[in-house]
Amino acid sequence: MTQNNKLMKPDRPVGIVGYGAYVPRFRIPAKEISQMWTNGVGGVPIQEKAVNGLDEDVATMSVEAARNALLRGQVDPQDIRAVWVGSESHPYAVKPTSTIVAEAIGSVPNTLAADWEFACKAGTEAMQAGIGFVGSGMARYALTIGMDTAQGRPGDALEYTAAAGGAAILLGPADEAVAIINASYSFVTDTPDFWRRAHAEYPSHGDRFTGEPAYFKHIMGAAEALMNEMGTTAADYDWAVFHQPNAKFPERVAKQLGFSMEQIKPGLLSPRIGNTYSGSSMIGLTAILDVAEPGDRILMISYGSGSGSDAFDMTVTDKLPEVRANAPTTEAYIARRKEINYATYTRYRDKLKMS
Repeated sequence: MTQNNKLMKPDRPVGIVGYGAYVPRFRIPAKEISQMWTNGVGGVPIQEKAVNGLDEDVATMSVEAARNALLRGQVDPQDIRAVWVGSESHPYAVKPTSTIVAEAIGSVPNTLAADWEFACKAGTEAMQAGIGFVGSGMARYALTIGMDTAQGRPGDALEYTAAAGGAAILLGPADEAVAIINASYSFVTDTPDFWRRAHAEYPSHGDRFTGEPAYFKHIMGAAEALMNEMGTTAADYDWAVFHQPNAKFPERVAKQLGFSMEQIKPGLLSPRIGNTYSGSSMIGLTAILDVAEPGDRILMISYGSGSGSDAFDMTVTDKLPEVRANAPTTEAYIARRKEINYATYTRYRDKLKMS
């Protein structure tokens, strides 16, 4: 992958060949959590969040999203030379999730499997590597996934938004792509706004510190650098998606960058499914690809605590309408919902710990 000033561009054009999302059907309303811990006093940051069932984890959900990406990409799994899963809630501390996914979709044994971690941008971090892998000629296809069953301590602010779900992005040659990746850029500093030490059950966070200088500094830094190098403004994009820990943060950063609500609305999913962490920006991208038209230009910016942001500039091709109907849309997964109460949520998320 060559670097032009600050931008990262592959030696040969790379694009998204297939994409797929997965959102579990169970939903807990934020007001249900509020009623449990504050007697319903105060506002809630989202409407409800997605909760994985007893038989679902990052591995099973990644398989579902990967299969959807393959349905759209129409690629032989044996031709995929990398299966990479980004998450902060891998089911095993020592055993890769990626090998499970690779086996389930039929990509073994001639593939490279690896798990990625960088808080909420683990999925786009895998995408960056996948672009380089395909763009260098080392692989024709690379499957990258961002998926989480994110956890929040009972009663903590994170519990209102930490949700389950994510997306899979299959990268390959630009001439097969539904969206060509024009350029990417990464912005990273050591800003510890969110963390979980080994053996800790739940993550910790820096409260308001998570907004500024964490989220906004990195999202804005990545977006402005990419747009400056590309010579673009918000008006040059049809759609934009930003990491969405809640509804207010992406709306605020969009306004600061000059984007309208119409440009971000299709990918703004957090009010209805919560923050899917490693899959947050990627699942927002899948929702945009479900409605975008050939020639549309998309800006995607992820964010991961610790901290960093990955920025991507993409252009939709005329192949997108041909493959869109091959797998369920992201909106179809969101609409497929079953409401649960706090007691059921506690059971599904294993929040009762016995000493």
